[in-house]
Amino acid sequence: MGESITEGTIINWLVNEGDSFEEGDILLEVATDKVDNEVPATSSGTLVKTMFQAKDVVPVGEVIAVLEVSEAVKSSENTKSTSDKPKTVTSKKETNSQPKKVKNIQPSVIDTASFSVNNTNTFFSPLVEKIAREHHISFEELSRIPATGHEGRLRKSDVFNYIQEGRPYKFAQPVVQDPTAYRIPQLSFDKGKGKIVEMDRMRQMIADHMVYSKHTSPHVTAYVEADLTNMVQWRNDNKKAFQEKYGERLTFTPLFVEAVAKAVKDFPNINASVDGKNIIVKEDINIGMATALPSGNLIVPVVKNADTKDLQTLAQNVNEMAGKARENKLGGDDIKGSTFTISNVGTFGSVMGTPIINQPEVAILALGIIKKRPEVIETENGDEIAIRSMMYLSLSFDHRVVDGYLGGSFVRRVADYFEQFDTNRKI
Repeated sequence: MGESITEGTIINWLVNEGDSFEEGDILLEVATDKVDNEVPATSSGTLVKTMFQAKDVVPVGEVIAVLEVSEAVKSSENTKSTSDKPKTVTSKKETNSQPKKVKNIQPSVIDTASFSVNNTNTFFSPLVEKIAREHHISFEELSRIPATGHEGRLRKSDVFNYIQEGRPYKFAQPVVQDPTAYRIPQLSFDKGKGKIVEMDRMRQMIADHMVYSKHTSPHVTAYVEADLTNMVQWRNDNKKAFQEKYGERLTFTPLFVEAVAKAVKDFPNINASVDGKNIIVKEDINIGMATALPSGNLIVPVVKNADTKDLQTLAQNVNEMAGKARENKLGGDDIKGSTFTISNVGTFGSVMGTPIINQPEVAILALGIIKKRPEVIETENGDEIAIRSMMYLSLSFDHRVVDGYLGGSFVRRVADYFEQFDTNRKI
């Protein structure tokens, strides 16, 4: 797994207990965030026992199965061990690298009627909040975890123990004892009749991520419109020559990424994340592109260091990511590290949108459809009406750390770069 990955979900085992396999055979499929990975066998052998089943979430480094390797592999390892014997040194590191014993977790029954939440203690440390984000644990669920810290504070070990126990209070409804505290309304809705479609794993993760983002960041949206006539004309005039010269399609997306990266460089505080009471202003400018998958789900591939790349490289990166998304071939490195995200809602005909922030970022930019409209423009002969290619831009930002001045100035700067596009630019 990648450096930032702490856990994975077993999708399914492709080899059953007692079955033999050859080197290179796929043993199981594991999902991390939104990417599925196949785990191949490094040698031939037999699957003796599986420690976890499909849909189990397993920490990185945990033992998931016991394998018995073939005699040929054993013989090779024994020979190597004998030849290396004079050089063997026992160390603490080697001792600690032995496989961990898997804790047998028994399912527990939760009596929700007797469960109550300590509403007077809502403080969580930045470390606890970071762990909660990684495991998609809401603040309501955090408040349900038994705390052992000083003055009832929740400790890191409390959260990890709770996760290890299978998150038993995930769906428990708290009993509110304080009459002035907010009560979760017990409403009964008529859901009607119809076809029941179970959310797939990715849709569940998207749902959790969106709810968490709205719960975490107070969203504010600023709107501007931009005249893209010059950009549209230049792109139409040069897209054929660009493809002939570089072998890459010239869509609007690399032009958008280029302008956004320049604006981010002008307003670096928009390129940030929040860690408790600290603001982390990122050094790299990595632009995420919200992209629809064939399944209808959403994923965000990332153009790394977008501010340092020329248009040819940006076009190459964008086309590569789009191709991988269409074929479900995006890897873990392709979707991590984003510092600012754009969502081209105009692709689906939307005039504008109010996007939800891609956590832990502090802003996201939606780009509407490019539409020809009659506009009043200033000319040497005075005001005239002309047909112009117009677009609405909408920036949703986290009002905890981004105020109206910064948010409005940034989205206006992006629009300025769109409008001031150099029509004499060479490819």
